[in-house]
Amino acid sequence: MRASDPAPETELLADRSRSIISYNDSPDLGFDASLNPYRGCETGCAYCFARPTHEYLGLSAGLDFESKILVKPDAPELLREELASPKWKPQVVALSGVTDAYQPIERRLRLTRRCLEVLAEARNPVGIVTKHHRVTRDIDVLRELARFDAACVQVSVTTLDRSLHRKMEARASTPARRLDAIARLADAGIPVGVNVAPVIPGLNDHEIPAILEAAADAGATRAIYIMLRLPFGVAELFEDWLERHVPERREKVLNRMRELRRGSLYDSKYGERMRGRGPFAEQVQNMFEVARRRAGISRRDYGLSTAHFRPPRVGPQLGLFE
Repeated sequence: MRASDPAPETELLADRSRSIISYNDSPDLGFDASLNPYRGCETGCAYCFARPTHEYLGLSAGLDFESKILVKPDAPELLREELASPKWKPQVVALSGVTDAYQPIERRLRLTRRCLEVLAEARNPVGIVTKHHRVTRDIDVLRELARFDAACVQVSVTTLDRSLHRKMEARASTPARRLDAIARLADAGIPVGVNVAPVIPGLNDHEIPAILEAAADAGATRAIYIMLRLPFGVAELFEDWLERHVPERREKVLNRMRELRRGSLYDSKYGERMRGRGPFAEQVQNMFEVARRRAGISRRDYGLSTAHFRPPRVGPQLGLFE
């Protein structure tokens, strides 16, 4: 699909899961519990590592992933039940782990906001990663969570190049809007950082210093980077994207990826899948660290706290801010 093509018509499919919090034991993710109100993502980034999850549902990792969105209409109620259970161990919940919780359909369905309201009532800490300015709509809820050291947001900034953005992630907020989201969150007292992700060798790696400087100027106090990951069928989709949008860089990007991944386009080894290995991986890491220090961004974590957790009420409730 070309950036100039209209977005495919979105089809919403009901997901009637009876639980909403998922758990993982991956040592390099930084969280154990995650909450996904949606499966699939209208944002439609060709490189998205989560695309193969749609294949578990009998759908394709390609167009189906970005046009057939599974919606969990009971997500807020299920979350309330799980947080109210005596079995719940208060901990940071990532919102979300595999798709963007602020993708376009959230404008209408507001499931992410309603889940945040439940988390705010319980004062359970939440970490959000998004590419959408829409996160600023929920500053009121996030500010309430931040009062109890229970909220942080990471805004992903892949490029500052508007032309590259239009080719690579045209249905996400523009670079300028993402920086504005960082500024608005920071001004509201909500801990906010930047994800330079994904770093695509030979395409946007040279932008790392500029992205960190711009994010720091906007108010980001934390920064991480993640190297491009191409599991399963995502590699083929991304190769096709390169051929159609940046054919002159195709071989350079793919050769660098193989250099990072032991000769393959993907390596699932924990500790390396987010960074790669070898001289080029070290070069990127060193560039990031130098740029981070120069921008004045510290390495400290947010220090989210569960100390103020309280089980939410169960039963018909008005939203926290209604």
